[in-house]
Amino acid sequence: MNKVYPCLISALLFSLTITAQSQKQKSQAASNQEEKILALAGLKFRNVGPALTSGRIADFAVNPENPKEYYVATASGGIWKTVNAGTTYEPIFDSQGSYSTGCVTLDPHNPKVVWVGTGENNNQRSVSYGDGVYLSRDSGKSWKNMGLKQSEHIGSILVDPRDSNVIYVAAIGPLWSAGGERGVYKSVDGGQSWNAVLSIDEHTGINEVIMDSRNPDILYATAFQRRRHVFTYLGGGPQSGVYRSTDAGETWTKINKGLPKVDMGRVGLSQSPANPDILYAIVEAAQGEGGFYRSTDQGESWEKRGDYATSGNYYQEIVADPVNPDKIYAMDTWLHISVDGGKTFKVLGEDTKHVDNHCMWINPQDADHFLVGCDGGIYETFDGAKTWHYKPNLPIIQFYKVAVDNAEPFYNIYGGTQDNFSLGGPSRSISNNGIANSEWFVTNGGDGFESQVDPNDPNIVYAQAQYGYLVRYDRKSGESVGIQPKPRKDEVAYRWNWDAPLTISHHHPTRIYFAANKLFRSDNRGNSWEVISDDLTQQIDRNKLKVMGKIWSVDAVAKNQSTSPYGTIVAFSESPLNENLLFVGTDDGLIQITNDGGDSWTKISQFPGVPDRTYVNTLWASQHDEQVVYAAFNHHKYGDFQPYLYKSTDQGRSWTAISANLPKRGSVYAIAEDHEDPNLLFAGTEFGVFFSNSGGQQWTQLKGGLPIIAVRDIAIQPRENDLVLGTFGRGFYVLDDYSSLRNYRPDETEAALFAVRDAWLYQESTPLGLPKRSFQGDSYYMGENLPSVALITYYLKDTLKTQAELRQAREKKAEDNPYPSYENLLAEQQEPKPKLLFTIKDEAGNIIRNISTKPQAGLQRLTWDLRYAPKNPVNLVPPAYYNPFATPPAGAMVPPGTYQVAMAKLVDGEVTPLAEPVSFAVKALDNTTLPADDRQELVEFQQEVTQLFRAVRGAQESLKEIQNQMKHIEIAIQQVELPYDKVYTEVQEIQQEIATLNRELNADRVAAKLDKGQPPSIASRISYIVFEQSNTTTQPTQTHRDSYAIAKEEFRPWLQRLKTLISDKIQPLQEKLEQAGAPYTPYALPVISQF
Repeated sequence: MNKVYPCLISALLFSLTITAQSQKQKSQAASNQEEKILALAGLKFRNVGPALTSGRIADFAVNPENPKEYYVATASGGIWKTVNAGTTYEPIFDSQGSYSTGCVTLDPHNPKVVWVGTGENNNQRSVSYGDGVYLSRDSGKSWKNMGLKQSEHIGSILVDPRDSNVIYVAAIGPLWSAGGERGVYKSVDGGQSWNAVLSIDEHTGINEVIMDSRNPDILYATAFQRRRHVFTYLGGGPQSGVYRSTDAGETWTKINKGLPKVDMGRVGLSQSPANPDILYAIVEAAQGEGGFYRSTDQGESWEKRGDYATSGNYYQEIVADPVNPDKIYAMDTWLHISVDGGKTFKVLGEDTKHVDNHCMWINPQDADHFLVGCDGGIYETFDGAKTWHYKPNLPIIQFYKVAVDNAEPFYNIYGGTQDNFSLGGPSRSISNNGIANSEWFVTNGGDGFESQVDPNDPNIVYAQAQYGYLVRYDRKSGESVGIQPKPRKDEVAYRWNWDAPLTISHHHPTRIYFAANKLFRSDNRGNSWEVISDDLTQQIDRNKLKVMGKIWSVDAVAKNQSTSPYGTIVAFSESPLNENLLFVGTDDGLIQITNDGGDSWTKISQFPGVPDRTYVNTLWASQHDEQVVYAAFNHHKYGDFQPYLYKSTDQGRSWTAISANLPKRGSVYAIAEDHEDPNLLFAGTEFGVFFSNSGGQQWTQLKGGLPIIAVRDIAIQPRENDLVLGTFGRGFYVLDDYSSLRNYRPDETEAALFAVRDAWLYQESTPLGLPKRSFQGDSYYMGENLPSVALITYYLKDTLKTQAELRQAREKKAEDNPYPSYENLLAEQQEPKPKLLFTIKDEAGNIIRNISTKPQAGLQRLTWDLRYAPKNPVNLVPPAYYNPFATPPAGAMVPPGTYQVAMAKLVDGEVTPLAEPVSFAVKALDNTTLPADDRQELVEFQQEVTQLFRAVRGAQESLKEIQNQMKHIEIAIQQVELPYDKVYTEVQEIQQEIATLNRELNADRVAAKLDKGQPPSIASRISYIVFEQSNTTTQPTQTHRDSYAIAKEEFRPWLQRLKTLISDKIQPLQEKLEQAGAPYTPYALPVISQF
């Protein structure tokens, strides 16, 4: 025995060593990945919206001390907060481990303490999963994950009103698999540890836990047995039911007396605040036995009030009125209300409101005022639902798919949404107000899915709703015609997926492909269809597949409801290089291939490392190599969240994994291949987008401007080199000109300047009359626009640092830090901060603009506004407030042509070139009715005006400085030993001449006060020309030319008089005062008296 112990100890020590090394390696890998992400921070996505329609809301938490402040838990867009009753919302959960949330709760003792349960609290087909419970102690500024990471879906969280350290969590548990953390969990130490106080089994979780308002030790919990897979949904079972605890969760009793005796599904509870003796339950059950129930004895028995129930897949939540114990609201497709204690329900009234309701908050001080969260966002009513106010500023729209067109000059983005139509809108516009909700348009109703646009005619749009309802939409007229393929005579009805694949041929723009369980092709834009395959699925009878370990009866709760038919085509790709080479992917794990246009098919059913029957989410046939095709498999609906990303180099016969270092928790939805570089790939995953410029051997996340969010689809606009993301919960994102990623090799160079794409030159419009939100108020939503700029992308391996920063970095690593020498410290203080300098020149080599920026390491980006530098006087004092009428300084627009940009560094006063100059084109946007005949002449005139304006504005500032100078002199002459009357007379003469100059340059205010007519001042003339003409691309008017000539003619002698006044009178006067020993006055050089 004694000999065994040393062996055990050695083995234990070895195991601990290996574990420590493994943890260290993982930590180092995570650190390296984070460094790579930070190195790409300069590439930022734009969120273009829209918020025309919003997205699914899961829960509200309203501050009882201040109802204007509330938190919004969204199903797949994070947590949002408002402090002004919804005038504005701020996302406060963007960098956490989950974007899907099910509930949000405030500590009743301290509303700054916020609890969040992640993972949507519904069970529908597009539900997203979470990673446990989060806590913020500072009103959402920072968060900490408090555990229960394997719960995946949290239904509700309660905080004991007597003790903030006591928390209860209803963990519904995994939807797609057994196990995980399910049940009621209790913490008595503020979430530091959790104890499962109610557990049912591996398939059953707790949908909801509520607390008796009179006795916090009394708890009610609803057990919910359910499971969803690709092929089915099962919404109940024998373990579903209602439980009660009377001892703060220590023990539980099942309280189902009077409830259905058949299998139950989801149960919703609500205790009446007006009469806490009343407990309501809405019950889903098999065989139509569900209904609405009431208990008046704390759940000991239940009375069935009526047959009304909703779908446990989406709803089954009820809210009791705070005043009337007989009034209760039910979340449903249409919001329902009962005023007789649940005997009858009627539709509340939603004429101008989105349907599919999920949560509700009723103002306890005014029961006619409530917030409702639905699939379309947030609505508020102040008159008991007679009228509704929609919150049009919450961009949490859930896109399944994204597509782009080839419209010029700016392309449009299209996509299909979860329950909010198919939409289209601009990728950018000429507006300086941003991209407005009103610029988006609906192309089809229902839930939207894949859209496509004719590559040659952007007015021809294809859009689809669920189950293959396909239309051809005419953007010019707004008309649409249904073009869904229909079964031929005696043909069995097609099986359509909720989201059917749709593609326009690369070879024939009138050819489109569409798929159900068979593949269809139309060569005339959907007017007629050819079936080019038999059933390409495995044709499995889903009702023979086991769920939760057994095969269920046809009468099981919600069996197969809200689920697509099983055995459908869900992915398709046509080879851009061979019109007869087609790839099909199915929901039951097959890839089918034809290289003869559909005459024959080859079935592939086994893929190394991919589980059987895994959903084929995306196929992408390479545009560079006919042999290459990519596939993204998605197995998350079986509880497997791994990324299955594969590549074939033999037309799909064999496959190799290219998931490489993609996060192990994060299913892949989409893949895209760059149109120029075959090694540059993009992958859309459950928690973001990644790129690889090594053909999938190494992946790096792109996070600039992008929250943690599911990227369900990717589109590339090849003309612009734009990467467009369709996210499921935060709308569309655009990465403008990603081309720098093709040549991004950070280890091979110290610095690089990348190609600059052609820049559009135009005068931005102001549709709202003033910039930004104009007078529309803070609730007015604007998507992020790209203005008229050149995008300059560059790389810097290391941040340029000063000598002081380098010394401080060395000192951090050293134990002893001797003081620097006087010379070194002085040099540090005198050293200018390093800069990056960008010099823009025209084709003739003339310097057009110098731009400097802070030298940050990594891939960075700056913009040039395609203008000369502004010539307004330099002002180092920022404005005290935002004035929308104050036009920010801007130079004249440059003429169209070829330009080049060079990059250099300024370090310790020395300028060193860093990269070869890059040339690019500036192109004039053809969007004006009366453009200038000669653009170069227009620019030259604007430059002349700018130079005169510069001189006049400089003169105005000089005059102000002289006036200030004379104020000081007036005081100084009283403090010098000179004849006061003579000096005073001299000062007055100067003051009078200054006043004359001021009247001529600016205005005669005395004459204006007397309504006495006077010619325009010099400054007035030139300012009007700048205001009226400098921001246009039309020909200068003759009025402008004449007014400029007058201003120029008048200003020259005026300026000479000012110079003479300074040189002949002011300077001699100051010298005289200095000689006499006067106090200092501005601009006087001191003279030392002889002693």
